[in-house]
Amino acid sequence: MAFDIDRYTATSDAVAWGDLDFDTFDTDPLPESTLRTLRYMCDIEYHTVCYLRDLLTTPSHKEADVGAFMTMWNREEFWHGEALAAVLAKHDITVDFDQLKATRLKLGWKDRLDPIKQSIMGGLVGNDFVAVHMAWGAANEWSANAAYLRMAELEGHPVLAELLKRIARQETRHVAFYASQARDRLKDSKKAQKLARFALSRFWGPVGSGVQEESEVTHVMNHLFAGPDGRKLVRDVDSHIAKLPGLEGLTIVEDSLEKRGIAA
Repeated sequence: MAFDIDRYTATSDAVAWGDLDFDTFDTDPLPESTLRTLRYMCDIEYHTVCYLRDLLTTPSHKEADVGAFMTMWNREEFWHGEALAAVLAKHDITVDFDQLKATRLKLGWKDRLDPIKQSIMGGLVGNDFVAVHMAWGAANEWSANAAYLRMAELEGHPVLAELLKRIARQETRHVAFYASQARDRLKDSKKAQKLARFALSRFWGPVGSGVQEESEVTHVMNHLFAGPDGRKLVRDVDSHIAKLPGLEGLTIVEDSLEKRGIAA
């Protein structure tokens, strides 16, 4: 079924959390490992604006549906960051602009060059770049959705679980857009299939890798996806990616666990 971009833009809104009793965190605080993972998730949600900045230099911004989606997607991801920051604040962990700015400054020339690299690649590849962007986005959103739902299940804190499930519901709509766009665009171009397969198999990493320290990436992957249940969830994500045209047999998420020595 085609993604209804008009309905999505009309109904896009901040994730609701004002009705949740965050005061329960005072008497039932989250453990350190969970807070560390939530801090990672919060930072990456706030970093979405940088991904948007980079992609506005590529052919993607010329596509009306893609441009409309990315605008709303960026807003929703920012609001996810705000909700997670509120949870962290109840544990005396402050996430403010200065800290986020410091994270980006640590990236140095990488952060400054990313928009230029994206622009050059987009110019060289042409419109097939949009198909690669959509496939990459689908992989990211499938894995992010799995991470939020897994965290809700693992922690079991009723307030946190409800918040994460609400965030995951919005991530599900993001998945639907990226995946539907990727299927349509990859189906129509063998060149796009080859480019997407090459890019994902060679360069894809867990959401946040390249921005966060590798020790933090490993912590999050181990926290959420270690053990048989976590590995099954990751294989489910890979199975969705592998159903996109031209991407059969890819196991990029499981490969990222293996690379980091995460036990099955």
